[in-house]
Amino acid sequence: MCQDDLPDRIAGLVASSAGEATVDSVIRATCGRALSLPPLPAPPAVAAEPGSEHAIVARFAEQFVVDVSGVDDDLRSRFLSALGDKAFRTVVAIFIADFVPRVWAGCQALGLAKPGFTMAPSWDFGTDPTDALLNGFVPAVARLRRLDPVTTEVVRLRGAAAHHCRLCQSLRETHALDAGGSEDLYGQIADFETAVLLSEAHKAALRYIDALIWTPSQIGPHVADGLREHFSAGQMRELTLDVMRNAANKIAVSLAADAPRVAEGTERYEVDDAGQTIFA
Repeated sequence: MCQDDLPDRIAGLVASSAGEATVDSVIRATCGRALSLPPLPAPPAVAAEPGSEHAIVARFAEQFVVDVSGVDDDLRSRFLSALGDKAFRTVVAIFIADFVPRVWAGCQALGLAKPGFTMAPSWDFGTDPTDALLNGFVPAVARLRRLDPVTTEVVRLRGAAAHHCRLCQSLRETHALDAGGSEDLYGQIADFETAVLLSEAHKAALRYIDALIWTPSQIGPHVADGLREHFSAGQMRELTLDVMRNAANKIAVSLAADAPRVAEGTERYEVDDAGQTIFA
């Protein structure tokens, strides 16, 4: 599929469900409050009054949004116990409610159309959104090629560090390395404002990425103008969607499933033409 189907994919995610209307309402309201952004629309009919299970979902969702690395063993255990076999689907629903509003806020700040924006979804309660997110949306974004591979990798590594994803921090993309990426360059991402190896375009992108991750309701004109100075509209759109794609690591981090595949050092991988991750 082409880039133009991404709005439809996002609209489908907005219309998806954790499987129960009350849970959807709790998740979306909680994420909206934590983000200080308008929440995703919630189903109009709530099945029941929120109960203890929903309180745990709300606590987990709030921590997921604010700082996913703060989901500790106790909260994770309570969440898994309360949700049982619905847990993974519920985390996916939380991720959607967390990141689609960020994408819309970023696009709005940049003067871009909000992909998939709708306030009247055609609700789908029966289909688990996991496949649409991880096997549909994620590789579709990875197939975008307006950004150069080094910028894409710099952005990915910033998000990996922000979310404390051990797996993502241990990986290095081959095309980016072939295009000039290096450990010396990547080592300057943490303190990018004073970095000498990162370009001004990289720094503008990283300011925007930080705003999307930490203060999505406050993306200032200086951040947006700085991005416009170095990137086209298509590249800015790709950057924004890349942040959401990369942040799918929050799902693994929240469930303590982000262990690296190597005991030490880094592992190479590449994103192929289909948007799939191929390990060396």
